[in-house]
Amino acid sequence: MAFRWKNTLTENDVTPEALYLSRRQLMGGAAGLGLATLAGRAGAMEAGLEPNDWDDITSYNNFYEFGTGKSDPANNAHALTIDPWSVRIDGLVDKPGDYAFEDIMKAMSVEERIYRFRCVEAWSMVVPWNGFELADLLTMAGIQSGAKYVAFETLYRPEEMVGQKYAVLDWPYVEGLRLDEAMHPLTLMATGIYGRDIPKQNGAPLRLVVPWKYGFKSIKSIVRITLTDKEPPTSWNIANGREYGFYSNVNPKVDHPRWSQASERVIGGGLFARKQPTLMFNGYEEEVASLYAGMDLGTFF
Repeated sequence: MAFRWKNTLTENDVTPEALYLSRRQLMGGAAGLGLATLAGRAGAMEAGLEPNDWDDITSYNNFYEFGTGKSDPANNAHALTIDPWSVRIDGLVDKPGDYAFEDIMKAMSVEERIYRFRCVEAWSMVVPWNGFELADLLTMAGIQSGAKYVAFETLYRPEEMVGQKYAVLDWPYVEGLRLDEAMHPLTLMATGIYGRDIPKQNGAPLRLVVPWKYGFKSIKSIVRITLTDKEPPTSWNIANGREYGFYSNVNPKVDHPRWSQASERVIGGGLFARKQPTLMFNGYEEEVASLYAGMDLGTFF
C-alpha cells in the first residue's frame, strides 16, 4: 500500500459535533487547496459524506452483549465498568502482556476519520470516528514472522452485560482478521465519536473499525488481541457458517441467504429513509481490492 498518513491529534484536538458540522461546509474548497490533510485517497474525510448525528449513531446499533434490540445497548450499557481497562496482547508478538488503556493512548496518535458503516442487515450510516491505526498498536507489540492472523475478544462480564446471560451467541464474542487486513491503513481502533469518548453502547473504550467489512466484524469493548498462524474462529461464523463467512466483505453481488445485499437503507431518514445501492467493499474498493486479488469472493465471503 502506497498511502499512509499521520498527524499528532489527541482526543482533545478532535472537532466537536457542532463545530465539525459547520466546518464541513468548507471542506470542498479546503481539499483543493491541500488544507485538509485527512481528506486523502484512503477516505479519512470523504467529500459528499455527511455523518449521521450523535443520536443516530448512539441509539441505533447492535451490541448483543446488551440485548438484541437496536435500542437495547443505549438502554443497558450504562452498567458497564470501563475504568480501569486493559488489553492483553499475546501470541506471536515480541512483547506480550496486559497493556493499560491509558498507556496505549499515550503511545498512539489519534486521528479523525469519517467512514461509511454498513451493517449486514442492509442498513447503513456514516460515522466520524476518532482513533488510531491498528497497525501502530500491533507494531508496538512486535509482530513475529510467523503471524498470519489477528484474533480479537470482547469483554465477558454477564453481571454488567445483561445480554451475555442468554445463549444468543457463544460468549465471549470473538472476531478475526488476516494480518494484511489488520495492518491496512484504513483499519482503525476507535476510541471516540465526534471528538467525545466513545459511548459504552458503541464499544467503549476501544473497538475495531474495518470500514470495508460488514459491521459485525468491528468487534467492540476489546480485551484481548492475539496474533496467530491459524485462521481464528469468529462468533457469527460459529453461530451460522452458511450465512456469515470469515471475510464478511461488503459485496452487493453476494446476497445474504435471507435477503439481498444489493441496496441498503440509510439511517437518519425517519419514516421516509431512503435506499441507496450498496458499493463494492462499501466504497473502499480502490484501497482494498488488491488484498483479495485472485480470490473467489462468492466462496470466500
